[in-house]
Amino acid sequence: MKICIPTMGERGLDELVSEHFGRAPTFTVVDLEGLEGKELEGSAVASEAVKVVPNTSEHFGGVGHAPEIISGEGVEVMLCGGLGPRAIQMFEQFGVEVFVGLSGAETVRDAIRAFQAGALHEATDADACREHRH
Repeated sequence: MKICIPTMGERGLDELVSEHFGRAPTFTVVDLEGLEGKELEGSAVASEAVKVVPNTSEHFGGVGHAPEIISGEGVEVMLCGGLGPRAIQMFEQFGVEVFVGLSGAETVRDAIRAFQAGALHEATDADACREHRH
């Protein structure tokens, strides 16, 4: 299963989570099957299991929307702190499940652990950010 976390840069599993996915400079895509049998600690994780994708959406002067970029990477699950109602709808259209509850103080490793522990909940319209103050 491929998951995606909006991130602040290119440090892979050690990168900080961006608080709002659409404004994240990068998206870190992790193939959980590629991590099987490997510890989330240290840098022993195979590089092919972790990919950093630049956010080239309209928010950054590019083309398209972040959910399109993420879906194009084969992502099945998005983990984030917050996102708008339109993004939730777009992810639904692309068949990507969205789980919320992360904070910007967490790393990608922390986000994966929280997801695996069941500490995040599936996003609903009630979880959608109505203002961009992240």
